[in-house]
Parts: sequence; structure tokens; C-alpha cells
Amino acid sequence: MNVFLFGGSFNPPHVAHVLAVAYVLATQDADRVIVIPCYRHPFRKDLAPFEHRFAMCELAMGWLPRTSISAVEQELGGESRTLRTVEHLVQLHPEWRMRLVVGADILLEGRRWLGFERVIELAPLLVLGRAGVQADGAPSPVLPELASRDLRQALREGRRGDLETFVPRAVLAYIDAHGLYREE
Repeated sequence: MNVFLFGGSFNPPHVAHVLAVAYVLATQDADRVIVIPCYRHPFRKDLAPFEHRFAMCELAMGWLPRTSISAVEQELGGESRTLRTVEHLVQLHPEWRMRLVVGADILLEGRRWLGFERVIELAPLLVLGRAGVQADGAPSPVLPELASRDLRQALREGRRGDLETFVPRAVLAYIDAHGLYREE
């Protein structure tokens, strides 16, 4: 079974995340895509509570075929580390052939990850090019230049109109209903 793992903060999830999953489903021999929101960011990023980010991922990407949202990093607890997550999934599902879906920006920062070479060994990377990111070995962009931090800034500043083309409607409604990202 070919399983593609797509992890991230998803703080909040946006259309580039949705496009990444759709791209994998359209271009790869993917039996399943598993979206994995991180539980506690290893680089100390301030995140909305896990339960909210998980729910927003379900709204943004859970409707896509052969796609599921996983709470595996919450179940593992503590600081989220890709290596620990991948090793755990290999142990649970030795029959899976896993690939790790990443944006081209990871080519610039991946060496900071714990056990990056081992991660690649267990789940070879599928690197998706991102507009605005230039890195050695990066493919042509298939994803727009879009960052969750810019979306959070727009939310704090009340610039909702700037968000309507970049954040799925259901995610925006969830953010509004729960008062997320109003202050940082």
C-alpha cells in the first residue's frame, strides 16, 4: 500500500495545503494520503490548540478521496518529531510503502530536523515546488506562495477579505466561530 504522509503545523490550514494533497492524489500512485498536524512544534512555534488545528484539517482536506487526518502525534505526546512519527508508523504498518510530502522550503531547513537522513530512508521525500522558494534540487512550483503566518497576521488585523481566496470557507467559518488568531 502506497501511503503519503503530509505533516505540518496547519496553523491554520490553507488552500496550498489542499492543493498539495490534491496534487499527490492526481500525480502519484497514492492508495492513501495521511495528513498529520503536529502536536507540539519542536522549534517552539506558538500554535493554536491541537484540537482546533485537527478540526480545521478535517474541514480543509478530510473530504478529499483516500485522505484521512491523523492524531498520531497527539497520541505519541510531547514534542512532535517527524522521525519518531515515521518510525512509529513503520512499526504499526510494516506493509506500507511510505513517502513524506514536503514543500521545497524543507530542502532549506530539513537538516535541522532530528534524524533527517533516517526520515528520508524510511519515507523518501516527495518535494513539491513552492512559488517564492529557491533551493537546490527544488522542482518547479506547483504550489502558490502562501504562508500561514501571513494569514494569521491578516486575521489579527481584521483583513478578512484578504483571506477568502486563500483559506477554505469552512476553515474561515471555524476560525470565526472559535475566535482563533485574534491575538498572538
